[in-house]
Amino acid sequence: MAPSVRLSPAARSLFDEPLAIAVQGLGPRQPVTLRSSLRDETGELFQACARYQAGDDGELDLARCPALPGGSFSGLEPMGLLWALQPQKPFRRLVKRDVQSPFLLQLEVFDGHGEPPGRLLAQAQHERAFLRDGVRRVPVREGRIRATLFLPPGNGPFPGIIDLYGTGGGLPEYRACLLANHGFAVLALAFYGYEDLPKEMKEFHLEYFEEAVNYMLQHTQVKGPGIGLLGISKGGDLCISMASFLKGIMATALINGSVANVGAVLRYKDITIPPLGIDVKRIKVNKSGIADIVDVLNNPLEGPDRQSFIPLEKAECRFLFIVGQDDRNWKSEFFAVEGSKRLQAHGKEKPEIVCYPGAGHYIEPPFFPMCAASMHLLVGKPVVWGGEPKAHCEAQVDAWQQIQAFFCKHLMGKPSGTSNKL
Repeated sequence: MAPSVRLSPAARSLFDEPLAIAVQGLGPRQPVTLRSSLRDETGELFQACARYQAGDDGELDLARCPALPGGSFSGLEPMGLLWALQPQKPFRRLVKRDVQSPFLLQLEVFDGHGEPPGRLLAQAQHERAFLRDGVRRVPVREGRIRATLFLPPGNGPFPGIIDLYGTGGGLPEYRACLLANHGFAVLALAFYGYEDLPKEMKEFHLEYFEEAVNYMLQHTQVKGPGIGLLGISKGGDLCISMASFLKGIMATALINGSVANVGAVLRYKDITIPPLGIDVKRIKVNKSGIADIVDVLNNPLEGPDRQSFIPLEKAECRFLFIVGQDDRNWKSEFFAVEGSKRLQAHGKEKPEIVCYPGAGHYIEPPFFPMCAASMHLLVGKPVVWGGEPKAHCEAQVDAWQQIQAFFCKHLMGKPSGTSNKL
């Protein structure tokens, strides 16, 4: 029997779902190298490889067989060929630009453990999709709002969430889309660097975000009485600002967010919150020209920088802080702890804080490969994001469950563990 790759699901799976990979028809204890590759929409190639030895029966099941040293990872890692994908060019981060088309994953099996690899024994293709069948993608251009709404299949109404990314700008849809697959109505909201929105991060007006909140609260497919907010990085402190000043927010989840306003002036009616001060002299640049910016921001507990601390004690919602303890973008754990102290000092509920040792800044949905360093728009050079690939990947899988459970509990009154039954 010729060697063949066996995948489950066979042809197509959702990006945040596990994929079972096995090879059959090999010789007993035959050494092989497995290689995975995919190209993003710009044509960038991402690859990973691992060395294995088939069992006595010529079967190789990645769920039971550990990878040997010498590849992109070693040990028992059933999803290693996905989370260990690395760009062929440095400083590229894997993102999905068009959620309506899948990533095409190529899997190849080569004979032996040589460099370059031996002859090709078997290969397979697999689609990693973002949009579950029946999920509706609705571009939103109402008033000033520039966004995309994802609605799950069925009649609804569904618990509603607004999803914000960080300083990269534009309109990333992939996290909102994957979350909608789990039964949430999710609005991916652009706030700068997109269509007719401001081109640069100079100042933000909370009235824009208020428009988006009201759009969700009034939508017939969104279950009241309030909505949730999900933000990463700069999107995190914008979510805290929204929760602090706007009505109708019941739950706010932050992924490596800041409790101080960062990077741009924030205005709402007659309130102005200045950005936290920075000192570029605190940037450390290594021999490869990669910057470590973790110490650049001032302390929001000291001097005039206290004015940038967002008054999150005004919020009427519950908070979840997801923290990568090796975040090199800024001190996420410090921000979460100080936010917690401030809430409790004002008699508010203690927030949930979930810390992940070995996780860096970009905690994405499951199975996105960790990006160790990439270009930072505001710094103008590549920066290190932190994280150790295996620990970071495990954090992404767990954080995804934590986020869904948090929104189920506070937007639907359901206990955690019911997220897949929406």
